[in-house]
Amino acid sequence: MQLKTALLSTAVVAALVAVSAQVGSGSDPMQSLSRQNPATAPSGAAATDAAAPAIAAAVAPRHSALGAVANAPGARPGSDLAASSESPAQADASPAANRARGLLSGAAAQEVHRVQADAFVARDVMIDRDGTEHVRMERSYQGLPVVGGDFVVHSQNGELKSISQGDNMRTFGRPDIAPKISAAQAKIEAGAAFDGTVNSIDNAGLVVFAQGTQPTLAYQMELMGDRRNDQTPGHIAYFIDANNGKLLHAEDRIQTAAANGTGKTLLVGNVGIVANSVSGGFQLVDPNRGSGSTYDAKGSMSYSTGFPTATLFTDADNTWGSNTTSDRATVAADAHYGVAVTWDYFKNVHGRSGIFNDGKGVRSFVHVGNAYDNAFWYGSQKLMAYGDGSSFLPLVALDVAGHEMTHGVTEATAKLGYYNIKDTGGLNEGISDIFGTLVEFYANNANDAGDYLMGEKLVKNNTTGTKALRVLFKQDADGRSKVCYPSGGFTASQTGQGGTYDPHYTSGVLNRVNYLASEGVVVPSGFSYTKAQLVCNTDTTIVGIGRDKVGAIFYRALTRYFVSSTTYPQARTWTLQAASDLYGSTSNEYKILARAWSAASVN
Repeated sequence: MQLKTALLSTAVVAALVAVSAQVGSGSDPMQSLSRQNPATAPSGAAATDAAAPAIAAAVAPRHSALGAVANAPGARPGSDLAASSESPAQADASPAANRARGLLSGAAAQEVHRVQADAFVARDVMIDRDGTEHVRMERSYQGLPVVGGDFVVHSQNGELKSISQGDNMRTFGRPDIAPKISAAQAKIEAGAAFDGTVNSIDNAGLVVFAQGTQPTLAYQMELMGDRRNDQTPGHIAYFIDANNGKLLHAEDRIQTAAANGTGKTLLVGNVGIVANSVSGGFQLVDPNRGSGSTYDAKGSMSYSTGFPTATLFTDADNTWGSNTTSDRATVAADAHYGVAVTWDYFKNVHGRSGIFNDGKGVRSFVHVGNAYDNAFWYGSQKLMAYGDGSSFLPLVALDVAGHEMTHGVTEATAKLGYYNIKDTGGLNEGISDIFGTLVEFYANNANDAGDYLMGEKLVKNNTTGTKALRVLFKQDADGRSKVCYPSGGFTASQTGQGGTYDPHYTSGVLNRVNYLASEGVVVPSGFSYTKAQLVCNTDTTIVGIGRDKVGAIFYRALTRYFVSSTTYPQARTWTLQAASDLYGSTSNEYKILARAWSAASVN
């Protein structure tokens, strides 16, 4: 099919063609590695020593876009990405995964508290250019998934370097796997816990639940329903103690842009977007970015089935919208543009091809719900949804698109928990704010200049440009968010939706760290805060290292070190490890990041 571009300059078209050709060239190191027979594949130090030069040579053309990060002043040679898996199946079949399992049978067994009936499946593999392997593992016990049992094995030349894991599973204890209550009773308990109308409850089976508690046999119940007084989709996983019916944990599957709502294109003027040429016209499908597509949900909230009545946007002349909401395609153009820029940011800056690193785009749905004041990422259907807003403008801002797609990247990598898990939800939400901000800076669009405000384009009558959903350098300006980490951390029982420690409030700690490390203690133009108000201690002389370096550090920490139950102190440790990987443990980058964490009271 012939590709057409709307309002796209010749220079941009040429750049897209160049990137497409570059990505298609060279060999795929993970494909070639994963095809080896594990029984005959080389192992240990000899395998890594032999493979590393070949990997580096093979991926040099494919990953040349990483040069801006890998060759930044002070970057440690060999720390940039050489190869990465494109699916869990490919990761688990790779020799790197086999080497990691070998280490888990020996040197690492004690550290991860392995018992005889534990088994491990690799979900993701990343290999640095110097041969360092990072293998993300999921654990099972007697065939049952262990929720909270995930970790990352870091090795080089067949030797264990370290293990990244949360505070879970620091025990050799395991539960009896014979349930004492029935699945029917567990289903009743799950239904009773939901505030709204239950549509269905599916039994996902028995698991070993180990998040914030001793490993406990539990039923995992996936509930779908309509929340009370809230259009946000209701999909919650309830973990019910299989011994006594007690609710152990409720995990909300919907990750929204903001707890209290979020607010040619409507928001960024006339921009270039890529569409697909078909017989009789054009479809809002981007073949250059994994065929990501944009649909009209027509007010539907049938998210659980992927909005089956939604229609793909089509057009006769490849001009989409009219800069006004009277044309339904206007906000579709905003969303389509935001997804494209986010794709380009992760691809060109971090070498990641789409949310799942598999080269596939995702579906975006606009006009979701009735005056719905939010946007969300829904991982089960791999889709993004945008409401038309009521208190806010339609929620299709560039940084919101970047924010939501980053939730997908987090789900594909560290799987950071969200509600009801101590600090983790705030880290999850903060990571999305950070990369949503970086996407906005990357776009370099004069109509939506980069800043440290989340969703400022969605606020009505924002003539000063200083109002936003979240002020990321001083998030507590909203009267609810937290910017200084409390002693003992955030209490898990208060981190539910709308709770005192809702992730959208506790993300303020990470957002403060990001701002201080990137920009230093600098009060942005248009705001009258004092320098002392930007820190939790008295360190007002921090000079930032630049957002690109901080972005490189946080991406490395997210994809190589963070796990599902990471706490704020662990995030400090692992982002500093990432800074050491990239720039050295005595570098200015490392020292400034450490000071930024301390300035948010994370020590």
